[in-house]
Amino acid sequence: MGNARLQSIHVHPVKAFRSLSLREAVVEPWGLAGDRRWMLIDDGGKVVTQRRRPRLALAAAEPVPGGGLRLSAPGREPLTVPVPRATRTVMAQVFRDKVEVLPAQDEAAHAWCSAFLGADVRLVYLDDPATRRPVDPEYALPGETVSFADGFPLLLTTTASLDALNSLIAEGEHASEGPLPMNRFRPNVVVSGTDPWAEDGWSRVTVGEVAFRVAKPCGRCAVTTTDQGTADRGREPLHSLGLHRRVDGKLVFGQNLVPAGPGTIRVGDPVRVVA
Repeated sequence: MGNARLQSIHVHPVKAFRSLSLREAVVEPWGLAGDRRWMLIDDGGKVVTQRRRPRLALAAAEPVPGGGLRLSAPGREPLTVPVPRATRTVMAQVFRDKVEVLPAQDEAAHAWCSAFLGADVRLVYLDDPATRRPVDPEYALPGETVSFADGFPLLLTTTASLDALNSLIAEGEHASEGPLPMNRFRPNVVVSGTDPWAEDGWSRVTVGEVAFRVAKPCGRCAVTTTDQGTADRGREPLHSLGLHRRVDGKLVFGQNLVPAGPGTIRVGDPVRVVA
């Protein structure tokens, strides 16, 4: 682990949209600054993700000054959406969690997203990540919260484990689908210089000067089978994970992290295992 480094940093300004690569990022208690503070909900208030709508992989969102977004997607004129003013919240459902959210104030934002997906959706914003959504209490310490991420503030993956997984795919019946890029797994931080699957044994790590608690392995879903450049679906990596990486009934790749304190992480930072 002496040569482990932070290879890349990724945020997803709108949950399920394309990732955005950064050279550095501020670590907030609920995740990286700018990561998954926006999402889409359907007409019943439930979160909309690539699980049901793989086409979301083709949509992009870039931050603009003041905290708003510039939305872009194939066949759509770009649209800038400001952060909504603190008015009436609505209730949204993020998997098992009920979360208070602020709808985008500009109806054009909802119309833009609905036209792109071909379904009635609304764009919403997490105005107060410090209080709105606690981390799963089975794995959380008191007071820990999370953004619109699936369950935990950050997701870590390693290049060595991806290489190992791609070797397994190459030996399997769907070898033509590999090798897969890391963006299939939609991580926040990617670490190089480790042994394959070394992260399975970590419980505390530091990235640069920022400490993190390793909460649990990340169970993977159909999103990983979605080509993030075309939105096409395949069988991998779930087929190979099912054969080789099944833990407690979950197909796992990567580790969920919770920050132990604030700070800034930068590409190239050393990564150290504390425990």
